[in-house]
Amino acid sequence: MALFKFTLIKNRKEHGMGTSKKAIVSGMFWTFSERMAEQLVSVVITIVLARLLTPDQYGTISLVTVFVTLASVFVTNGFGTALIQKEHADALDFSTVFYFGIVFSLAVCLILYFVAEFIAVFYHMPILTPVLRVLSLQLPFSAINSVQQAYVSRGMNFKNFFFATSIGTFFSAIVGITMAYNGFGVWSLVWQSISNTVGNTVVLWFMVKWRPIWAFSFTRLEQLFSYGWKLLVQGFLITLYDNIRSLAIGKFYSARSLAFYTKGNQYPNLIVTNIDTAMGRVLFPAMSKEQSNFFRIKSVARRSTKLSSFIMSPLLIGFASCAKPIVSFLLTDKWLPIVPYIRIICFCLLVRAAQTSTLQAIKATGKSNLVLKMDIPVRIVGFIALMISLKFGVIYVALSDVIVEYFCLILYGVATSRTINYGLREIFWDLWLNVLPALIMGLIVLSVDSFLSGCPVIVVLLLDILLGIFAYVVACVILKNESFFYIFSAIKKERSKRLPKEG
Repeated sequence: MALFKFTLIKNRKEHGMGTSKKAIVSGMFWTFSERMAEQLVSVVITIVLARLLTPDQYGTISLVTVFVTLASVFVTNGFGTALIQKEHADALDFSTVFYFGIVFSLAVCLILYFVAEFIAVFYHMPILTPVLRVLSLQLPFSAINSVQQAYVSRGMNFKNFFFATSIGTFFSAIVGITMAYNGFGVWSLVWQSISNTVGNTVVLWFMVKWRPIWAFSFTRLEQLFSYGWKLLVQGFLITLYDNIRSLAIGKFYSARSLAFYTKGNQYPNLIVTNIDTAMGRVLFPAMSKEQSNFFRIKSVARRSTKLSSFIMSPLLIGFASCAKPIVSFLLTDKWLPIVPYIRIICFCLLVRAAQTSTLQAIKATGKSNLVLKMDIPVRIVGFIALMISLKFGVIYVALSDVIVEYFCLILYGVATSRTINYGLREIFWDLWLNVLPALIMGLIVLSVDSFLSGCPVIVVLLLDILLGIFAYVVACVILKNESFFYIFSAIKKERSKRLPKEG
């Protein structure tokens, strides 16, 4: 049987070098553009829906989403990553994963259909039964989408992600907002989520040239599973841990408390997850092509840590500093209880840039077993912290997140120190260089806010933003921030190239 070969991805022997700098930069540009476009629309959606719906309705959908998210891990994690990492993945590999994913996702949907009623009884919320059954229908589309994303990632053709995500997200925004405005309540959130997944999958289906062939190989499935199962287990543990807090809060506290906790997590994660996902999508395939060159992997990891933390740090600390006027202005005062959660999670996510870089570096070297070994103690510590914090209140549950995030980075740093010689001292130094000017900015904004308590919210917010930008730039110049001058010189260089053409 004739099998196609990827023309965009070739090994180092064919090129004599690894991934080109141009391909990485192009991938970064389109992936960041995709994530920023999705973030912009997502922010608009969440703001509009938060104003139209009640915290109790958000608490209900937050609880249901946990179970669908856990189920989707088995559908999307592991095999997609294995397809990207495999040096010579062909049509048979992709088709095998495609058909297996569809069949398996349908089986998971069937399981969720039967357990939905038991979950509703456990939480004393009858509405969970139909909502969970309907929301699980997006799983087969997620399975197809994971294969599409693996194909696009191998080809470094991230432009397709940009258009697929933009169209899908915009379509889901129309669906969700229209239904919420017409009084569909929690169902507007359900169909907004489903339409987003379906929209992304359908658009990619027409944009990506790949189609499955009529072939299936248990041998190939076993080969891919030998690499992917460890990442699948790790992904499940991470997802379970990330969502077990919601499950516990939903059981021991009210849906309203769960809504405040979830929303407080959601907005800082809108900043980080989009940047984090963009970095991960580009870094892993790029590093995988350099898997035998540890020096090169370390270089890419350090640069990505510096640049992504340079972007994340001022956004997170700035958001934490301006949280109260932002929430009051955009979501109304009924959502002000989420402000403490926002500030805690912003501080918690400051290390995410380094986590992503080090994790992708470890995965690229082919040591997926090491990823799993590191993750188990992280989740054990997280579970213990959760059990202790639950006794004191929901705010302490959020504080326990901080312990786990920083402990996780320490373990990743130990692993990269042994694999690519990227140790904890270098990791924390690369982070601190960008966190310091952001902290200075945040302290200045908070200090000025204390004198603006009587001003209109919109005035306070605008002054905070302008002052924050100015303070951060000045701090970067005074501290001679490496990433600031790197980006500044790159923009200046690019502009100088275009000026003669424009003239």
